[in-house]
Formats: sequence, C-alpha cells, structure tokens
Amino acid sequence: MYRNETFGRRLRLGHLGRRGGSGLLLVPLDHAVGAGPLRAAGDLDALVASLTEHGADGVVLHKGAARRIRPARFRDLSLTIHLNASTAMAADPDAKYPVTTVEEALRLGADAVSVHVNAASRTEAAQIAHLARVADDCDRWSVPLMAMMYVRGPAVRDGLAPDLVAHAVAIAAELGADLVKTALPDDEAATRRIITGAGVPVLAAGGAPGSDPDAVLSRMAAAMRAGAAGVAVGRRVFTASDPGAAVRQLSAVVHDRTPAIVR
Repeated sequence: MYRNETFGRRLRLGHLGRRGGSGLLLVPLDHAVGAGPLRAAGDLDALVASLTEHGADGVVLHKGAARRIRPARFRDLSLTIHLNASTAMAADPDAKYPVTTVEEALRLGADAVSVHVNAASRTEAAQIAHLARVADDCDRWSVPLMAMMYVRGPAVRDGLAPDLVAHAVAIAAELGADLVKTALPDDEAATRRIITGAGVPVLAAGGAPGSDPDAVLSRMAAAMRAGAAGVAVGRRVFTASDPGAAVRQLSAVVHDRTPAIVR
C-alpha cells in the first residue's frame, strides 16, 4: 500500500502500475545530462516507441527530452520527470542540483517525479534537503515521488553494504517518497530484509555502466523473488543492440515472474 493517498495521487500511481498486481518496469532515460547521448544512432521518440511496444510500464526523462516524445506514446506509458542532475565532467560528480520543479513536471503531463540522492556524498545535506522540499511539493500537488537512493561518497568502501542500503532507503521513506529505486545487495536474503523493512515499495536499479547484461537480468530476477515492487533498468536497455528485446526479457522477469535464463 502506498502512503499519502489523495485521489489525485492514487490516480497517478495507478497510471504508473497499470498492470494491477504485476510488478513495475521502469526504463530511466535521464542519463544524457550526466554521461552524454544515450545512443550513437536512433532518435529518442523511436526508442520510447519500442519500449512501449515490448512491455515497459514507464520511462524517466528530463524535461527537455520529454518534449521530444510524441504525446501519443504516453497513452500506454507513464512519464516520470527527473528533477535534479549532475555531470561526469564536474569536479564532484556525486553532487546533485535541482534542474526543474514539480509544477513544471505537471505542465509536461507527468504522472510522477523523481529525485536522485547520493547519501554519504560531500553534498548530502543539500541533496536530502532538496528531497524533503520536493516531497512537500508532491503533497501539495498530489504527485507521486520516486527517490533514487544511492550510497556514494569519498568515505564509502561498499555502497551495496546491506546496512547502508537500508539506511538510504529509510531516508527516502521517512521524508515522504512513495517508492524508492536503489542498488540492492547481491545477497538475496539481505535484499529481502531491506525490502521488508522499507515501509515503501522498492524498485531494483539496473546497475553501473558496463554491467554484464545477463548478470543484470539475473539480479533483477533475484530482486523480484526477494519482494521488490519492480525494477528500474536503463543502461541495459538503451545500450542494447535491440532495446525491444532487452525490455521483453525484463518484462518476462517482472510481469510474468519468469526466472532469468542466462545464455
């Protein structure tokens, strides 16, 4: 059960998870600000059309990218607008700063908004404060909030340590997020404990750049077995030679609960 359920929030949450009791398959496409163009060839609208056709429930986009998608694509696809950013070129890539607002996301027709927080980073204070402000705005406008929570910073040795991941998830839940995307530990039992104690639905993040595609699929299947509400996988999809096929594989794991088969 989601928290903060006004009618408008329930309506938008229903559009995020339109498959009822099935899991949620989101494809974040907000990476271009941080790392450069998503794909060497092919336009964003065509990519989003393929994701819709092959089983994605929603996409996460920055405000400018959303304007390049045909509105008709969102008849069968939810739109989450990402509210903060950073670049790999920055002196501190773990820093995040606001780039748009909940109100602007609503003007774009968003079903939800997302905020990225790097707990343990040098700018943790500003990032958590921004998350709290956005949560307040989401309450005001009845908009679902997804917090993308990671443990990253100069003193962090293992950002997947179960106690640290659980703490990061708790931050999001305590400050008003409706759901949390995070990188989960490889240990399935530890993942189950994190999800059970979260208090809000947890989505498994796809992983770092360069992750083996089959390993990502196996980890997503393990997360679903451990009780994840779904997955949020971007790079494995948009870097694939056939993004549609990549989404079909994830859809089988998330929507059909089919065990991942590593080729």
